[in-house]
Amino acid sequence: MPDLPVPDLPAPDPPVPDPPAPDRVRIRFEPDGAQSREVRVPAGATLFDAASWNGIAVDSTCGGHGTCRKCRMRVVEGAVPVSRLDPRAFGPDELRAGWRLACVAHAEGDLRVEVPPLVTRPKAATVGVGRQVILRPAVQKRCVTLTEPTLADQRTDVERLRDALPDLELRIGLPVTRDLSRAFRADPVVTAVVVDDVLVDVEPGDTAARLFGIAFDLGTTTVVATLLDLATGTPVAVASLLNPQQPFGADVITRISATMMDPDALGRLTALAHSALDQLAGEVCADGGVDRREVYEIAVAGNATMCHLALGLDPEPLGVAPFVMAARSFDDLGAADLGVAVHPRARAYVFPALGAYVGGDIVAGALASGMDRDRRVRLFVDIGTNCEILLAAGDRLLATAAPAGPAFEGAAIRCGMRAAPGAVEGVKISDEDVLLEVIGDVAPVGLAGSGLVDAVAAMAAAGLVDPSGRLVAADAPAVPPGLAARLRLVGKERVFVLATREGYATDDPAGWLYLSQRDIRELQFAKAAIATGWTLLLEGQGLTPDDVAQVLLAGSFGSFLSPAAAVRIGLVPDVALLRIVSAGNVAGEGAKMALLSLRERAAAQALLEEVHYVELSDRADFNDRFVDRLAFPG
Repeated sequence: MPDLPVPDLPAPDPPVPDPPAPDRVRIRFEPDGAQSREVRVPAGATLFDAASWNGIAVDSTCGGHGTCRKCRMRVVEGAVPVSRLDPRAFGPDELRAGWRLACVAHAEGDLRVEVPPLVTRPKAATVGVGRQVILRPAVQKRCVTLTEPTLADQRTDVERLRDALPDLELRIGLPVTRDLSRAFRADPVVTAVVVDDVLVDVEPGDTAARLFGIAFDLGTTTVVATLLDLATGTPVAVASLLNPQQPFGADVITRISATMMDPDALGRLTALAHSALDQLAGEVCADGGVDRREVYEIAVAGNATMCHLALGLDPEPLGVAPFVMAARSFDDLGAADLGVAVHPRARAYVFPALGAYVGGDIVAGALASGMDRDRRVRLFVDIGTNCEILLAAGDRLLATAAPAGPAFEGAAIRCGMRAAPGAVEGVKISDEDVLLEVIGDVAPVGLAGSGLVDAVAAMAAAGLVDPSGRLVAADAPAVPPGLAARLRLVGKERVFVLATREGYATDDPAGWLYLSQRDIRELQFAKAAIATGWTLLLEGQGLTPDDVAQVLLAGSFGSFLSPAAAVRIGLVPDVALLRIVSAGNVAGEGAKMALLSLRERAAAQALLEEVHYVELSDRADFNDRFVDRLAFPG
């Protein structure tokens, strides 16, 4: 059979390619109570990164790794799929309303996003235990009247000033020489401003009564500034704010990791530290009616990582063994090196550090609390993500650091939050009810670190938590009938419900403010690390908790922590409660002392030689001792 002719057919149309994904997308951020802002970012970027890149504050404590579940945003326009982590943070109604975790929400198209308000002024201790000091600041002003030059007296301006101040050996640089000549021509009465032996300015007229300094506590969570009148030694104004480095993580290890993964992170972290210090400097000067140029020196107390970041030093060696600092102390620093715009030639004193994890804030705290001036056995405990511990025993001073983790900052706690309005800071449990003490006397929103310790201590006392840290079942014989209904399940995890948030039904888990079994374990790990630290220090000196005459709880967390609750969970030694003192912001107090007294500054430097650092990480028995301390005291 002959082949049939094949008709000519038109060529098929080429397949239509999918439209290319946009290279960049628009996101309009609408922060609560602030002006909205539109940004353009690469397609696929997370909302967390998009906000951080553009200076929009995001609440986060894990550095954008999806573990803290704090970076809540609501997508109002556009679409962002629900990630696998979102259902762990939001209820079904919230997911349908567009709530997403910003760190796992990828912007593939244009979006409009609501950003909840960020607490920038957490509750913080701004004062602490201190000592009287002899007022002798490094800054001094000397008013002199200079004779007019003549043909018979052609001494230079510098010589004329040196001769008027024969008791001072001055170093005079070119910039101040320029000012000196102008001041001499304007007024024969001038005031020399000297910091240590450096002439920083010559001001026309008599300004001797106007000299100020600013003491900073550069904390991982909170930054505090105090403006001091250096002529009288009195504080003029104080201010604090949340450390703006928070989006990079709640603890120093996370921030160090950020610089290791992103080459641009160090510059951004340094800029954020500078912005915080400078903002607070402006606030306290405005509150105190002081011109910024009248601030001639600043003092900074901070841990080694915070100081390295503020000075633009690579912190990576601090985060890996053998944990090496760039330097213990820093000489010849100016306020400008820390981004603080005060007098252009103002000096800066940064407290020296004992080690990578016992930094200048602890040296400042030891100075303020007089740890080297007392023969009694005293424990100094600064509780935080990294807990620093000092032991004074006669003529011996020992220090160590314990990795407590972020539980005390609320970062690893399911309903945790910073100490701000709405945070529960105290808990009392009776047989029938739970009473909450809430910051700001408002409806409870979350659980602060002090509330976490209080709650677990109260639950242990009520028989809701056994000594091993296990939440008991609702039908356990020891559970009071009035509390049994609070022992519930979230998924498969047992929880204890402290309260139901406003606007939610009592049977809706999305509205519960609760403590989970995992939260209790996080607290156990934190307190066990700290307890192991002070136990090993005491045992190394042949001492027991009975020998401890005083326990100082330092820092903002220590200021609001209940001593009874701390003893109940085994966080501190079981001593009489009157022996436990909330020392407050002793780092800030030490920074003030350094500004007011050269003698105290020398004492701070001397502590570097007096304190013996004990490294816990290389002890073979640390893990066994840590496990022994996990249980709550019976």
